[in-house]
Amino acid sequence: MLPSAPNTQSQPLTAIGLMSGTSLDGVDVALLRSDGEDVIEAGPTLSVPYPRMTKVWVQRAIKAALEGRSEANEIANAIDEVTSAHIRAVQKFMEKHHLVRKEIDVIGFHGQTILHRPPIDRSAPGRTWQIGSGQIMAEELGINVVDGFRLNDMAQGGEGAPFAPVYHAVLVRKLDRKHPVCVLNIGGVANVTWIPTDGDPMKMVAFDCGPGNGLVDQWVDFQTGERMDKDGAYAAAGEVQDEVLRLMLLNPYLRRKPPKSLDRYDFKIDHIKEMSTQDGAATLTAFTAACIERSVSLLPAAPGEWIVVGGGGHNPVLMAEIRDRLAAPVMLASDAGWRGDFLEAECFAYLAVRSLRKLPLSYPGTTRINRPLTGGMLHTKPV
Repeated sequence: MLPSAPNTQSQPLTAIGLMSGTSLDGVDVALLRSDGEDVIEAGPTLSVPYPRMTKVWVQRAIKAALEGRSEANEIANAIDEVTSAHIRAVQKFMEKHHLVRKEIDVIGFHGQTILHRPPIDRSAPGRTWQIGSGQIMAEELGINVVDGFRLNDMAQGGEGAPFAPVYHAVLVRKLDRKHPVCVLNIGGVANVTWIPTDGDPMKMVAFDCGPGNGLVDQWVDFQTGERMDKDGAYAAAGEVQDEVLRLMLLNPYLRRKPPKSLDRYDFKIDHIKEMSTQDGAATLTAFTAACIERSVSLLPAAPGEWIVVGGGGHNPVLMAEIRDRLAAPVMLASDAGWRGDFLEAECFAYLAVRSLRKLPLSYPGTTRINRPLTGGMLHTKPV
């Protein structure tokens, strides 16, 4: 499936995209054929859970990074674990779908984020850190690998996130809408991409609007040991504490003009620690939806519709809250014919091709840079 094309500037390439989000569930794998401008064909997908010890080492690495211990053994061990987990995911994916190395032109390897600190102002760049070795992956798999997608943007004073807008724009263009569209990605953090009617990437606006599933996941894990509020069950059984919600909505980040970005750990659960599990989940779920509602006033114009991608779309309580708060219709990715759970893996396959062809990955309205920027680092397979 999706045989490799000649590696010329005008011909499409076959790319594998890899994504592991802040939920630490595992590795999403997606195959895509693209010329760097359009998506020619979407291939198969696969999710491969992280082994337990990989999660443990990544959690330790996140703690070390947040504490400023950049040389900690925990981070070195996590890099090895993350690299190995992604290599095994690619091997499993290729075996399952009967693919061979010569059919794959490039792998887009996002890596595992352990720290994201956007610049406070223009005086100095921020820092974003995605761990995993693209070079080892290229050597082990015998396929060229692109990683480090966010680094050039951050080095040039950008936010380093979000990075999916250019891919969102391609998908929306295929829908041929006659109004602006907002793509709402709800992972650990929630972010929005506003795409104008004409699809011009220089007019796009994108930003992290607040927490996604991250706070609720953290709360439920803290209270019960479960990794998430599955199907919004705890939130559905609780009551939103409106005074606490109003207090949480005073967070100054929510008033900042975009583009802007967050680390998953920038918002805390401190306000709800005296609540029951159910009321806490209900209040945090309402907070996520309220932050999304607040984002509307920061957009160039009201969108004609919203398309939800990412894990948050599986939470019916959150989706009901969002629909109640937004004026325009809200649809799931599947309603648009998209694969919402694999959109980010597809995105980094697409961005790998764009990187090889020196096409922009980020724009002034998506990461606050001065001009469109390409990025990514190429690691070549052994000769």
